[in-house]
Amino acid sequence: MAANGASLEKTQKRTGVKDKQNGTSQDASVRERREKDKEERLSLVLWRRPITTLQYFLLETLIKLKELAMKLWHRRGLVSFFLVLCLFFYLAYSTEGTHQNYVKYLEGKFLWCAYWVGLGILSSVGLGTGLHTFLLYLGPHIASVTLAAYECGSTDFPEPPYPDQILCPTDGGLEGSVSLWTIMSKVRLEACMWGAGTAIGELPPYFMARAARQSGADPDDEDYEEFEEMLEQAQTAQDFITRAKMGVQNMVQRVGFFGILACASIPNPLFDLAGITCGHFLVPFWTFFGATLIGKAIVKMHIQKLFVIITFSRHIVEQMVSLIGSVPRVGPALQKPFSQYLDAQRNKLHHAGEGTPAGENWLSWVFEKVVLVMVVYFVCSIVNSMAQSYGKRLQQRRHSEEKTK
Repeated sequence: MAANGASLEKTQKRTGVKDKQNGTSQDASVRERREKDKEERLSLVLWRRPITTLQYFLLETLIKLKELAMKLWHRRGLVSFFLVLCLFFYLAYSTEGTHQNYVKYLEGKFLWCAYWVGLGILSSVGLGTGLHTFLLYLGPHIASVTLAAYECGSTDFPEPPYPDQILCPTDGGLEGSVSLWTIMSKVRLEACMWGAGTAIGELPPYFMARAARQSGADPDDEDYEEFEEMLEQAQTAQDFITRAKMGVQNMVQRVGFFGILACASIPNPLFDLAGITCGHFLVPFWTFFGATLIGKAIVKMHIQKLFVIITFSRHIVEQMVSLIGSVPRVGPALQKPFSQYLDAQRNKLHHAGEGTPAGENWLSWVFEKVVLVMVVYFVCSIVNSMAQSYGKRLQQRRHSEEKTK
């Protein structure tokens, strides 16, 4: 009996070892297959496989439109209410009367706010990479308002949306009437709307991770895969970036509202996984969105706005130009175009409305080309991301068919 028991125990141990070995080899094969699939998806870019990438992009677009149509159909009551509301506003807009002044005012404000909210969304949602709309649009807008305020001695410009150029008031301004606070008040609406857009752009990863956690499904998102790998390697991670991301994740998970608020209130490159983190750990929606909205649209936006205004204040700009000129050899060559650009901006303000042509400057030409390149890159990244998403659909379909055979 003892011998039989000992032999049975040895057999169970050998079976357990074999099961572990089979499980390890199976995990390795699954991991190897995932890496191969990922490499195949990453090859779907316009500069390597343009025809296939465009084809997959169009097919993925059709799938997304079909999914959107189904969602709208399931919420047809809300859609009907929205259409009735749009019809009411259309009638108010097209009917003549004394209310047209208010309608025109509200229309201008709404379009101006929607413009900056849209740029904020583009900056954070990105579909793979964001368009840096702060550097391209909001930052230069705040800088131009700052330069104009110091040059005109006043912030009594036309109310936004501004015309093509900022017009100085004809009566001038009082000496010392321009301050940091007055300039911040002038651009507060645009800055807060842009910040609110960046907060809205954090919602898709949150909803995706939340739905994946509740349903147990594997979401079609590379950032979520990175997040899961980071959780698996949390104990053994040695590099600074992974440990910093884990620190943000632990702070958001433990502190809650104030942790999200603290992370969203400072320029934080590690906040990209905050939406996924909050969705994965089922943080309530209003806790996440409320803290993100306050942090990005109010606290962080005022910090960035203050930085731009101080940087482009008159005395600092003059010091920067003189500092550029003091650089040996290349300084004078760089100082001249900067000085010409500032003089051109001042002439625009002093001769606004007189049709004075602005001289071409290579700095403005370079900036226009940089904006164009970044917009093209952003569009290409969207096409590549959607093509890779469709490629992942095909891979999942192929693997499911192989399992059923």
